[in-house]
Amino acid sequence: MKLVVSLVAALATTSAFATAPAAVPAPAAAPATAPAAAPAGKGDPKAAESIVTKVCVACHAADGNSATPANPKIAGLNAEYINKQLTNFKSGERKNPVMAGIVKDLSPQDMQNLAAYFSAQQPKPGTSKDQALALLGQKIYRGGVQGAGVPACASCHGPQGKGVPVQFPRLAGQHGDYIYVQLNAFRLGTRANDGAKMMRSIAAKMTDADMKAVASYIQGLR
Repeated sequence: MKLVVSLVAALATTSAFATAPAAVPAPAAAPATAPAAAPAGKGDPKAAESIVTKVCVACHAADGNSATPANPKIAGLNAEYINKQLTNFKSGERKNPVMAGIVKDLSPQDMQNLAAYFSAQQPKPGTSKDQALALLGQKIYRGGVQGAGVPACASCHGPQGKGVPVQFPRLAGQHGDYIYVQLNAFRLGTRANDGAKMMRSIAAKMTDADMKAVASYIQGLR
């Protein structure tokens, strides 16, 4: 009897070892000093600072709040929009001899870094110079131009002009002179980087007076 019990115990032990899974070596740990991969499509604001101080500051100011009406305020614009404009200047899709010369040596990462930097800056509000003209512009911005097929600017750029990230840029506080020039460029077709021709088709239906009025309103919008 003892012999049978010993034999059964021996078989049970042998079976347990036979069916136990082989030990799998643990994967080698990553080196402690290996840097984490940066998220795709993200910029580093800190890395843009040297470019800002050497190049951008002359026209847009270090904080992106240009004091010159001909140069746009770019503080607070969404990063995707800024990156798209820089990319379009580099490819020639958006024409501007000054910007073409500036972006020609920028890498895609440089442009993403600049976009991240300026989007993080605090935009400063503006003031409409002509209140009567701004009131006319307010009607267009909020309700469009009835009978002309011009939609309300607010429908895309928001009632406060803050824009919609990726799709539509911030407008609030932008220089009225710059807004007018861009609207006219869309109307003439000299600016054509609006994707589905949305702005070109809208601007084509606007009069010169419409453009000046809405530009005046946008400058004081906050």
